Amino acid sequence: MNRTKLPAAFLTLAISAAFACASPALAQSSSQPSPSSDATQSAPSAKPQLPPYHDSAPKTPLPATQDPKQFPDVETQNIYALAAKEKAVLYQEPCFCHCNREVGHESLLDCFVDTHAAGCLLCKKEAVLSYDESKQGKTAAQIRQDLVDGKWKAVDLSKYDNEVIVTEVASPKPAAK
Repeated sequence: MNRTKLPAAFLTLAISAAFACASPALAQSSSQPSPSSDATQSAPSAKPQLPPYHDSAPKTPLPATQDPKQFPDVETQNIYALAAKEKAVLYQEPCFCHCNREVGHESLLDCFVDTHAAGCLLCKKEAVLSYDESKQGKTAAQIRQDLVDGKWKAVDLSKYDNEVIVTEVASPKPAAK
């Protein structure tokens, strides 16, 4: 075999080996379905694997979110402030940046209990969507479905960029004498 045909021969061999390794899986998937895949196929709609969340309201006090004032940019301050107002809702929502894999978060709330969300656009958009929809009267389950459907992708964060628009809950003023 001459030297110009040698690389082509190795390429052909590598491709053949790749198909040979994959062919048992391909053959199995193209042959009759296995009992486990048959059950999956007969289900009307299989649910995708969601990141972790809590499916009911918290039964114990929730942890505090980070103080918004510690962040230098107004957008992050605003979104951390709104997260503090909607902790019970965020507790019941998954986070699709999959921070559960990297830092062990168990819900969207965890992104705001630490500083993760400050640097994560997806967490910010999910929190704003959750906040806005909660204010519209949607339940945590309805908000979760909208997150699953990807409605967070259309969230415009620019209204949170220029001035502090989300303020902390004001404490009652003392009565005038």
